[in-house]
This record gives sequence, C-alpha cells and structure tokens, in this order.
Amino acid sequence: MAEEGPGDDIVAEYLGQNRHLVQWVESLRGICETNKQWFARREFLLRNMEAFPTIEPGVSSPSLDKLISLSMVWANNVFLGCRYPQPVMEKIKEMGEGIKVRDAPVRTTRDEIMAKLRRPAPSDGNSDSSTKKSKPSSEDSDRKATPKPSEAPPKWGPAPDAPATHQPFFNRLYKAVAWKLVSEGGFGGPNLDHYEVLRSCVETSKASLSCVFVPLKDIPDLPASRAQREGQVCELRCQTVYLGTGYGRDDAAARAMAAKEALKAFQGRKVMVKIYRRRFQGRDVEDVVLVDDQTRGSTFPPALSYPFQPEQSGS
Repeated sequence: MAEEGPGDDIVAEYLGQNRHLVQWVESLRGICETNKQWFARREFLLRNMEAFPTIEPGVSSPSLDKLISLSMVWANNVFLGCRYPQPVMEKIKEMGEGIKVRDAPVRTTRDEIMAKLRRPAPSDGNSDSSTKKSKPSSEDSDRKATPKPSEAPPKWGPAPDAPATHQPFFNRLYKAVAWKLVSEGGFGGPNLDHYEVLRSCVETSKASLSCVFVPLKDIPDLPASRAQREGQVCELRCQTVYLGTGYGRDDAAARAMAAKEALKAFQGRKVMVKIYRRRFQGRDVEDVVLVDDQTRGSTFPPALSYPFQPEQSGS
C-alpha cells in the first residue's frame, strides 16, 4: 500500500483539477525514491511551479532544471540530513514551508554535538569566595539608595522594524493561501468559506487569527453620512498585523466579510507589511497593516483594537 503524506489529499485534488500535469510530474520521479520521499518532493515541485513562470510541462528548460535541483536538495536535507551552504539552506527552507512530512528523520549535526561538548566547567573558586564575602560599604549603600531619574512615558505605536520582523511569516502565509485557493477553485468560488480558508492557512503556518467584535453603533469614527447603525463589525489580526474589517448583521457574517477583505491582499503578486496611520478611539495612531503589491490608498477603517498601547503600571 502506498504511504501517503499529510498533504496528499490537497495534491490529489489539485492534480484532479489539472490532469495535464499528472503524467508530466510523475516523469520527474527518481528511480530510487520511496513513496514517502516522492510524495513530499512532488508537493515541493507543484507548490513552487508558480515561482518559475517560464516552466512548461514536458519542455526542458533551465528553470525546470533549477526547480528539480532545489527539490532534490530539499529532499536530501529532509530525509538524509545533508547540509548545504547557508544561502541554499535558507532558500529551500522558505520553498518548503507548509509541506508536512510524516515521521521525518531527526538528526543531530556535528556542530550541535560539539556545542554540547564545549559547555563551560563550573568555576572552582567558589569555596574561597563564598567565605570571604565583603561587607557592603556606606558608599555602596548610598549608591543603591539614590533614586533613578524618572523615565520618559512609553510611546504609542509599533517598533520601527515591525514590518521587517513580520514580513517573512506573511511571505510563507501568502504561499499557503495561494495553494489553498487553487485547491478550493479560486477566490471567487460560489461556496468559498473565506474565513475557513484564512484560518486554516494561518494555523498551518503555526499562528492564529485574532477576531475583535464591536457593535456598529459603538464606533465613534464612522462617517456621519452613514445611516446604518445596526449590526456588528469584526476586525481580524494575525501576529498583531491588521488584515481586514467586515460588517454584518451578526458576528458570523461580520467575520466572513472581514476574512474576504483580508484575502483580497493575497490576490496580488506578493503581500507587504507596512506601517500606516489609522484612527483608534478618536486619535491618530500608527498601525502595522498587510497590503498587496498594487498601489492602494492609505485610508483604512477605524481600528477596533490596538496592540501597541503602552502598558499601564498598576497603582
């Protein structure tokens, strides 16, 4: 019986919708590859085909050769523990994000073994120093008693490097969402559950979605011309990054609309994490926002939550 991996249902569904790829991708299997190794490498190839737009199934090309080489490097690392130059390791790690290999071998590298052997020995001077502890001088006591100057109040807002910190995660999430949407028939599918697509991809990427619900009538920054005041508003965030806002008659409807708005950012060629100014509780604040690579305005709905407030000290 063939040994299937966790992602084989999605791969089978994808190949079922793209039958012209079945025979071609099977021709790329190595003669000595086990089922487990091939199923994982096949998923690697299919996931990363879009990154090589010049590849044509059945046509030899430098792009295809490069993708096949990277897939073999990735498989050698996963199954055989082979190591490669750091830039290559980082490249295949990024390309292999989201691929789950059941019972993958766990190996300890030589560097890890040597690091354990280099642990510092405990100091042998403790016996003397413990019996000859010096008494604190009056100068030390005065120094400890001197109060520290008051610190400046903490500033509202994210760290300046927040976009760079979060970008690698959302690059991985972009690939997971793109793959999921393909398997679901595309963004405009009539029965597409936008929230479920987004939630499952986020959890596959080892993170979680944050949902905040507020009654529409309680939002102070809505335009005065908006007559509708009944219903709920939902805001979605992931790792403190704002994804989208949606309105609906109840929590479920608002959450579905927020997820649909969030997924729109994944329709471009890439996603970018940026800092924009938004309104929160009547004041202008800087927020970390996920956007696509197309030119778009910097006007966003008022924030329902703000994870970058300074911590309040207890009284």
